[in-house]
Amino acid sequence: MKKIVLFLTMCLMAFPVRADEGMWFLMFIERLNHRDMEKMGLQLTAEEIYSINHHSLKDAIVQFNGGCTAEIVSKDGLVLTNHHCGYNAIAELSTEEQNYLKNGFWAKNRSEELKPKSLYVRFFVRMDDVSKRILSKVNDKMNETERNKVIQQEIALIEKENNEGGKYTVSVRPFFQGNEYYYFVYQDYKDVRLVGTPTESLGKFGGDTDNWEWPRHTADFSMFRVYADKDGNPAEYSKDNVPLQPKHHLPINITGVKENDFAMILGYPGRTNRWMPSGGIAQNVGYAYPAWVEGAKTGMDNMKKFMKQDATVNLKYASKYASTANYWKNRQGMIDALTKAKTAATKSSEEAKFNAWANKPENAGKYGNVIATINDYYAKTNLKSRHDNYLTQLMRTTSYGAGPSVLGNALIGYYKENEAKRAEMLPKINSLIDNYFGEFCAPLEKEVLTAQLNLYAAKASEYGLAPVVAKMKETNKGNFTADVDKAIAGSVFASKESVVAFMKDAKPEAIAVDPLYVISNDLVTKVRAKSEEQLKLDDDFAIAYRKLVEGLRESKLNSIQYPDANSTLRLTYGKVRSLPADKRNDAKINNYTTMTGMVNKYKAGDAEFDLPARLLELNKAQDFGEYADKAGYMPVNFLTDNDITGGNSGSPVLNGKGELIGVAFDGNIEAMAGDVIFDKKLQRTINLDIRFVLWIIDKYAGAHNIIEEMTIIKDSQP
Repeated sequence: MKKIVLFLTMCLMAFPVRADEGMWFLMFIERLNHRDMEKMGLQLTAEEIYSINHHSLKDAIVQFNGGCTAEIVSKDGLVLTNHHCGYNAIAELSTEEQNYLKNGFWAKNRSEELKPKSLYVRFFVRMDDVSKRILSKVNDKMNETERNKVIQQEIALIEKENNEGGKYTVSVRPFFQGNEYYYFVYQDYKDVRLVGTPTESLGKFGGDTDNWEWPRHTADFSMFRVYADKDGNPAEYSKDNVPLQPKHHLPINITGVKENDFAMILGYPGRTNRWMPSGGIAQNVGYAYPAWVEGAKTGMDNMKKFMKQDATVNLKYASKYASTANYWKNRQGMIDALTKAKTAATKSSEEAKFNAWANKPENAGKYGNVIATINDYYAKTNLKSRHDNYLTQLMRTTSYGAGPSVLGNALIGYYKENEAKRAEMLPKINSLIDNYFGEFCAPLEKEVLTAQLNLYAAKASEYGLAPVVAKMKETNKGNFTADVDKAIAGSVFASKESVVAFMKDAKPEAIAVDPLYVISNDLVTKVRAKSEEQLKLDDDFAIAYRKLVEGLRESKLNSIQYPDANSTLRLTYGKVRSLPADKRNDAKINNYTTMTGMVNKYKAGDAEFDLPARLLELNKAQDFGEYADKAGYMPVNFLTDNDITGGNSGSPVLNGKGELIGVAFDGNIEAMAGDVIFDKKLQRTINLDIRFVLWIIDKYAGAHNIIEEMTIIKDSQP
């Protein structure tokens, strides 16, 4: 992962590679990891994992809709990912009459496959190092604004040079806090259709209660298909499109797993902060994350009131609620884990050693003020971080938060143009209106906005509230019910109907004084605003953080050899590995769960732990077919010690031959600090056993057509 081969080799010699830690670039597997992986059970060459000129494993891995990972599992472009990754698309395709979230869906043939409005997969083509080229354009005399401008100009050139006239999407990304740069070439396919999904009671079994927990029993998967034009190229949706014939698809091994089996995962981890300074950890634990948790819970509680009362509202808000709940529990888990692990103290000790090294005469000129600058930044931004998290949760949980500002400013721009330009802009304006009001319940939105304003005004005033909110608070004594009622009653942006009516007889000057727009625009302006002092703090911090990472690598005081995750394709490897014995798990070894354990959690009619009658019948009859473990039980989930994070959801879990044995879907709450510091004792990946996936498709759903198109290996050893 280093830009100079010699430096890579030196680092490898200086620090032993820990097989279970690291999110590695594929282009460096041969140099950094391959020998270690072979010792653990890998039987593939590095070229079979990543090749530019020949098909390889990387050709079967896709980024799914920008936020998850998925894998190609048939020669006809069949895609397997998590249920929660496909959740938005499944919800969009569902109606009260045809509720695919609740009842599941299985296409019996290609003509029955369903196309969501917007869904794409991204194939990784190649990557390369452009660190030397980009960094040669900057110098230490530049401030951060100048530096970023020069870098962005060079990035634009590199992206244009490598997109082959628009055929590919090219992205240049910084690594190691801007000390290195690599470009990534992708190809996007936008005609992606739903093939199958289990019922929500299976795909989301355990709900919020079991989220991030082990032992786990859930069928968190869904299936899609990628379509292309007749020549295999990306194309907009058309009935004439055909299933994509991928360069590689993953064979599926149903032999099963056991403790210490080799396991590797390829995917698109979203974000880690393994280089985060101690002050950042302390700020998150003490200020930012508690505000996030409280704001998210306020949004969830008020959404749930309306979702329980109306099935249509429940369907509309299912995805937003699930996403909010997921991060709510994640952030609370982060607070608990980082506190228990004393991670800030560990980092502080490392920084003290670095500071001593940095202030040696030969280093002081470059690194002497790094730690002092970083600590000063966090001390001066603690209150801002708390304020910003209350405010961002407000805007994330109600469309009335940022929506009127976004839509209102778009309309202001629209009405400033002449008739010809307006005609050109109108489709985008209509699309914006449709998106804003697409999944919308006005009473719910009003309730959430009111509750969030009450919370924000009560908890974030130390930093300074948005002016309109501060003014209202003076007169309403902290209860915004009447203010919100009045604003919505007099606003163009209260409903889609009122916006459409306004556009038929527009008075553009009314937008700027629209009461809901005024509140929304003030909130957006506040969260984006930065004083001169803050801008200076940000610039000084960016320089210091970049130097901290550079200095830690140079001094060898930090052994991390891989860059933080940033939604680029990575490989992590390790083993099937149990956690200490748990009385809640009926399994003999606490590295897997069974259908017996799943049925033991069953609660008839419960929103989180209900199960379909057919599954209960098949379990009672022990009708597991060839998917049962050789010990006789029906496997559900299993554990590995791979290093993953958000974005890896849906990633394939592969054995040493590159055969699919599971699908990653979660981590364990005991190691929730893993985004900041890897816990080699407790950190686990929770995976869906591929045998349970196939059992549901085949025995439970009877979708034999899907089974028949996959390559299933029944007799080889993992």
